[in-house]
Amino acid sequence: MSQQELIRQSACDVVAKLKTGEVSPVDLLDVLEKRIAEVDGKVNALPILCIERAREHAKALMRKPVSERGLLAGLPMPIKDLSDVAGVRNTQGSPIFKDHVSARSDILVERLEDNGAVVYAKSNTPEFGAGANTFNEVFGATLNPFDTSRSAAGSSGGAAVALATGMAWLAHGSDMGGSLRNPASFCGVVGMRPSIGRVAHTPKFKLDRTLGVQGPMARNVEDLALLLDAMSGEHPADPLSLPALSSSFLSAARSGNKPKRVAYSPDLGITPVDPEVAAITRKAAERFTEAGCIVEEAHPDLSEAHECFHVLRAFDFAISKAALLRKHRDLLKPEVIWNIEEGLKLTVEQIQRAEAQRVAMTARAVEFFKTYDLLLAPTTIVAPFPVQNRYVAECAGKKFDNYVQWLGIVYAITLACCPALSLPCGFTNLGLPVGLQIVGPPRGEAQVLAGAKVLEDILGLRGTTPIDPREPR
Repeated sequence: MSQQELIRQSACDVVAKLKTGEVSPVDLLDVLEKRIAEVDGKVNALPILCIERAREHAKALMRKPVSERGLLAGLPMPIKDLSDVAGVRNTQGSPIFKDHVSARSDILVERLEDNGAVVYAKSNTPEFGAGANTFNEVFGATLNPFDTSRSAAGSSGGAAVALATGMAWLAHGSDMGGSLRNPASFCGVVGMRPSIGRVAHTPKFKLDRTLGVQGPMARNVEDLALLLDAMSGEHPADPLSLPALSSSFLSAARSGNKPKRVAYSPDLGITPVDPEVAAITRKAAERFTEAGCIVEEAHPDLSEAHECFHVLRAFDFAISKAALLRKHRDLLKPEVIWNIEEGLKLTVEQIQRAEAQRVAMTARAVEFFKTYDLLLAPTTIVAPFPVQNRYVAECAGKKFDNYVQWLGIVYAITLACCPALSLPCGFTNLGLPVGLQIVGPPRGEAQVLAGAKVLEDILGLRGTTPIDPREPR
């Protein structure tokens, strides 16, 4: 099989070849190293490579019987440059940590490696994952492969671009305000924010930080489900982590289970949306009727999302970054400084109000899902924008108050504690990808994956990536 053919294979198919011995983990690293050399200079997705570490790990794995190589059986994958990989740089996209090398791996990485993942790279991210445009002072900007003058979104932009360009079969990301979902939408791949606790990680700064979660990214729903299986399960070091379910997420994706009633909302009642994006996502959502589903326009009441997220995000930044502001203010980007300072100004009354709002929105979402199996909405309110714009300042005539407000359509779902997946659902007139956000009830990943696979089959867009990076039109 040629390099090009192997790059285009699904992760599930490549894992099957690993298990039969048709290819080895070392073969795959050779293929990836060549592909990275060919295309990464055009998009800047994987700025940190650890190929030799990966080769050593691959060779150790190959000394084990195939049955003991884990779910991923030696499949290489990148880790987002916010998580620790032992012996590898972890810059967090910040000049403060540009030379930092992790002494030990995050338990997320340990679990993936125990399950047969071979880590060969770190994917680019904005500084501390702040902002949905992947650029930083250490490595520069990651570019959208569908038009290299456009943003790849963020903060898991490097991961999404690596997938879209054939530099990865699977990728790790994380998500607070859509950081998995936004780049999946902008780059024509699939990204899922799982439920709180579904993926164990090493706690930092606060045991119960629940705005951000770790999650899987892939080119299609089945591959994503496979990676979620490899990521999932409880760990004693993460007190909020959930036990693995009795049946796999991959089996849920392949089950063919169809939702009976789904809701579509162009805006969740809280945000402007670009008319072309709204039209593309609505058309995709309505195709659920071809599977015999009822599709209605509805959404739970998420009207407090902007105020709530602003406070809770700022509180999180104050807890996790105040010490950096005191010591390294001159090295932090303005948006991060603003976020930390907003957090340091908060009163207990503001935090109490925001936490109560989150409880109320989650309760309303749980009630909503007693009527609807899934909630559908645009993942992003705009198509990929020019990369030199730090963020989206306005949409459909409405100016935003700050650099994260344009993300309300995803962070409202974060606040409601729901799992959500971004599925490629079409292209703009300029050929730029658009993602449909598919949301389920808390801990409802299985029904989200099943429904997403049903719609993926109907839309027929599977296989549109990987692509070679495309010059601006």
